[in-house]
Amino acid sequence: MMKEDTIEIVGFHAHIYFNLDNRDAAARVREGLTQFEVQLGRWHDKPIGPHPQAMYQIAFLPSQFGKVVPWLMLHREGLDILVHPETGDDLADHTLHSLWLGQKLELNLEVLRPRTTHASF
Repeated sequence: MMKEDTIEIVGFHAHIYFNLDNRDAAARVREGLTQFEVQLGRWHDKPIGPHPQAMYQIAFLPSQFGKVVPWLMLHREGLDILVHPETGDDLADHTLHSLWLGQKLELNLEVLRPRTTHASF
């Protein structure tokens, strides 16, 4: 008998990375994504959070994974894309549980690590 997996995926994020040279390609990919039931995030023209370069995020439900990710594979226009689940563990979601389309970029993982506080008595 298999032990039931206790990790639940409640959604997915895809981060589409771009720079000044390929921002138009990122806009075309974004336009193509409007055919799916996804939430399009804001454009971030500078690195934000763990992301090392400009990007925008899309959020989608697990039921959309089989449509959105294959479409991104075929229509990413050479852009690098991080796809990760939402399980409640941001560090693991962005590293252990992630997949990359294109080049794997180095994320700033320090912003994802749980902060510990040491109380002094």
